[in-house]
Amino acid sequence: MAEEEINYASVVFKTKTQPRPEAQKEEDTVYDEVKVPHKTPKQAADLNVSAGFLSDKKATNRRHHYQLLACCLGTFCVILLLGIIALGVFLLMNNNELKQLKNNQTTLLLIKHNLTEDNNKLRSENENLRRNNNNLTVTIGNLGRNNSNLIVINGNLTEAYAVVASKITNLTAENQKLTAENNKLNTQNQELKAQNNNLTEQIRNWSENGVARVQQIIDAYCPIDNNNNRQCKPCERGWLHYQSSCYAINNAKSPDQKTWEEAQHNCREKISFLAVIVNEDEKKFINDNSWHSKGVKGYWIGLRVEDGRWKWTDGSNLTESSWTQPPTNGHCAISFQNEEWKSVNCGEKNAWICKKKALSV
Repeated sequence: MAEEEINYASVVFKTKTQPRPEAQKEEDTVYDEVKVPHKTPKQAADLNVSAGFLSDKKATNRRHHYQLLACCLGTFCVILLLGIIALGVFLLMNNNELKQLKNNQTTLLLIKHNLTEDNNKLRSENENLRRNNNNLTVTIGNLGRNNSNLIVINGNLTEAYAVVASKITNLTAENQKLTAENNKLNTQNQELKAQNNNLTEQIRNWSENGVARVQQIIDAYCPIDNNNNRQCKPCERGWLHYQSSCYAINNAKSPDQKTWEEAQHNCREKISFLAVIVNEDEKKFINDNSWHSKGVKGYWIGLRVEDGRWKWTDGSNLTESSWTQPPTNGHCAISFQNEEWKSVNCGEKNAWICKKKALSV
């Protein structure tokens, strides 16, 4: 049995629906087996070649159209998706911006309100400042006139101050002199007070002792001799007489020696003072009649440093030009036999020489 040839033919089915888009107007192809009458081999070959060529060409065209259509649809879908996303983002952003703009509008309205109030206040303050400026202008004018008057007054005061300053300088100098004199008088007053206290004490003692004390004085100046007669002398027993003064050389040993103040007190108890030497003759008499006993370094005399100067106990200044010991506060003078005086600390202990006026007989 001879083989049957199978040929392919294309059949187009048309529908009554609305026309498709241009991309879809291609006819749908349905392949089916179609039997044809037996032909000669040559005819069959020619027919097969022709039919195969036509069917392959149409199939290729359809696939190309389908691919193009699918690409367009995909592109359209992507664009549509991107548009939807962009629209959503835009709407979301516009919503946030709208809210932000509303908030900003509220804030700006509040700021505007505050600025309006501040502007009104500033206008009021500016008006007050303008009025104050006018008042200050008037005040400055008055002050300028007052300043001119004050300049004139200041000139007068400067001249008066120069005069007063000159007077103050003079008064200061006079006050310093008076202060120095007052200090000197205070020192003398203190010494006189000390003497007065000593004399008061002596008078009190004399008053207490009465006749006994007077009798002692009489016996001291007018002792009774072997013939029971009284012979009065210018000085008491134990005192040396020279010119119009009496001198007591106290040769106290070391345990009984005294400081300058203690020696002065001892002399006051004897109604005398530490020796004041007024000339060279008296100085020579003191030196000739004072001697070194064992333990005696020297004798206190009535000379010490007061206010940076050498002064005697009677308040007079040292005038002995040959003695040049520098005055040192807290120092007093001591006398040696046949030697110059020396300046030593008043707190040292030495023998001493008292002096008082001789009795006229």
